Amino acid sequence: MGLDGHDRGLKVVARTLRDAGCEVIYLGLRQSAATIVAAAIDEDADAIGISMHNGGHLTLAPRMVEAVAGADLELPVIVGGIIPDSDRETLRAAGVAAILTPGASDDEVVSAVRNAVSARTR
Repeated sequence: MGLDGHDRGLKVVARTLRDAGCEVIYLGLRQSAATIVAAAIDEDADAIGISMHNGGHLTLAPRMVEAVAGADLELPVIVGGIIPDSDRETLRAAGVAAILTPGASDDEVVSAVRNAVSARTR
């Protein structure tokens, strides 16, 4: 999302989730919130995951949450990337369902996504 050009971590996470039986729709780099929401609607997504490593998470993650709400969707937004510990509470207060950072194990990634999706369906 945004102008971030780093996608290696995202591709690793996508492969991990696919290996765990999840369907992953990867839209590529530099997508807008509107494009992501439209794809989520078209694909009947259970969650939206965005990745950023450029420091834009405090602006872009809340924008994604707002776009989801504005489309009247109840989808968890999961953020991955370089997220300082000091920013986690701000992101959670903005509505981010889960935060994944470098070093998260495959089990942690899968568990975070599944927990976010199951929390939505309760």
